[in-house]
Amino acid sequence: MNSISRLKKPLKTAWITSLFCLVIGNTPLHAAAPPDDSAHTRYPIVLVHGFAGFDKLFGFVNYWFGIPKALRAAGAEVYVAQVSAANSTEVRGDQLIAQIEAIRRSSGADRVNLMGHSHGGPTIRYAAALHPEWVASVTSIGGSNKGSEMADFVQKITGEDTLRQRAVFGLVTGLGHLIDFASGGGLPQSGRGAMNSLSRQGAATFSQRFPQGAPVGCGEGDHAVNGVRYYSWGGVRHWTTGIDPSDSLMWLTGLAFSEPNDGLVGRCSSHLGQVIRDDYPINHLDEINQILGLHGFGSVDPVQLMIEHAQRLKAAGL
Repeated sequence: MNSISRLKKPLKTAWITSLFCLVIGNTPLHAAAPPDDSAHTRYPIVLVHGFAGFDKLFGFVNYWFGIPKALRAAGAEVYVAQVSAANSTEVRGDQLIAQIEAIRRSSGADRVNLMGHSHGGPTIRYAAALHPEWVASVTSIGGSNKGSEMADFVQKITGEDTLRQRAVFGLVTGLGHLIDFASGGGLPQSGRGAMNSLSRQGAATFSQRFPQGAPVGCGEGDHAVNGVRYYSWGGVRHWTTGIDPSDSLMWLTGLAFSEPNDGLVGRCSSHLGQVIRDDYPINHLDEINQILGLHGFGSVDPVQLMIEHAQRLKAAGL
């Protein structure tokens, strides 16, 4: 057998092997696809939960369900803060500031991108107002920036400084402690502090002290203050899946509102800084991909919204 004949069989085998690898998507003829870094922001992202929130419940249920993992897969450096489930904006904000300081030390970054949901919106505003040099951007997601009519409704039906009101505040405090225990936080809880901060009067007083990014009326606020960029978005739908048990709750609580709302926060209240959109077809829990990712057919994907916003921050050099 001559040398050309000896080469034919291995050449044929190599060609078949390469074709097989190409078909199954594992061909050695091409370099591996580079990792996704589309959401690799300049500064780390810090996610801050809202009222009755947590970082991780019972060690496995994430408040931001599937969102940190998706952001990290897209190249972002992500931290999840844990503050009091039920307390005033100022108490929660001070807790967040301590965590930002720790994140700055551990990551080596001098600033962070804050993203807060619900009561997390005012909480991150507080931190940015006190330490703008530590914060690159503030993003309020379904944020109670003008308070919640639901909190007003609770206070109205319980009366002022009555036994009934004290009982309700006590229940809210107890709920906060229960959530805190299940998430291993060990943080102080105050139903009165939470309800006062979430009321429209409490939110108005807060915005007088910390007006950065807060709009007058139902428009947009300043997009940038003290070197911090401000963004927001929110939803206006209650029923989204028909099988998510939280849909009926969002529909019920939404009855307390005089404006379009996501079940717990009104459309105008969600506004802060640059309003990306205030009428997404999602409810308050959908905004964080809860419960367990049931966010509705024909609605938007909250995980994708978060990735797109991280890409927005990256494009802005943040």
